[in-house]
Amino acid sequence: MSATPSHPAPPPPVPSFGTVLVEACCDSVYTAVAAQEAGAGRIELCGPGDGGTTPSLGLMARCRDVLRVPLHVMIRPHSRDFVYHDDELDVMANDIVTARTLGMDGVVLGPLQRDDTVHLQHLVTLTQLARPMAVAFHRAFDRTPDPFAALHTLMHAGVTHVLTSGQAATALDGAATLSALRQRAGDRLTILAGGGVRGPHVRELVQRSTVHQVHARGTDPTIIREVVQALGEG
Repeated sequence: MSATPSHPAPPPPVPSFGTVLVEACCDSVYTAVAAQEAGAGRIELCGPGDGGTTPSLGLMARCRDVLRVPLHVMIRPHSRDFVYHDDELDVMANDIVTARTLGMDGVVLGPLQRDDTVHLQHLVTLTQLARPMAVAFHRAFDRTPDPFAALHTLMHAGVTHVLTSGQAATALDGAATLSALRQRAGDRLTILAGGGVRGPHVRELVQRSTVHQVHARGTDPTIIREVVQALGEG
């Protein structure tokens, strides 16, 4: 008797646009408050530097005082790359403890090895330390040579979110990969689409990628307002 042919699982259904969460990447109290007022459902708070670094204790504390929405903070001791030595890991560990003490809802990090694969040992150590906060893996993910192998590593480590453009120049360009990643992740991890997300095309991005969460630059509050408005139309 011949074996029953296997069929690929159907793609996940497209979420209702109005249910899509918009995360805003912000670098100050002003931009975080403006993003919240514009309708952002979560704030990612970053310090200065290319791609963001760990925000100051004072910035974290003040944002926690004035924000109602969930607040995730970048844990990144430098902006050179995503490879960390023992001293830098110790800094990250202390920053994670500080973030938890200040009432942050999540941390955002992304340790890699020299070959750009995910550093599982470092990730597990930091993720376990962060609990019960959420743990998001930032766009260092888009440097990994195999996104599906990287996704498996993240799920194994207990990561809750991954910010990615689908390894393309923009999230819209990577929509097909985002959809495949979301299908592979199922309910174990949230795919957060980021990379050039803007109001004029965010509905197309959601439709093609089937993601339930998008990430946009909140340093310009206009961008968040336009993304939220576009998702709320119709």
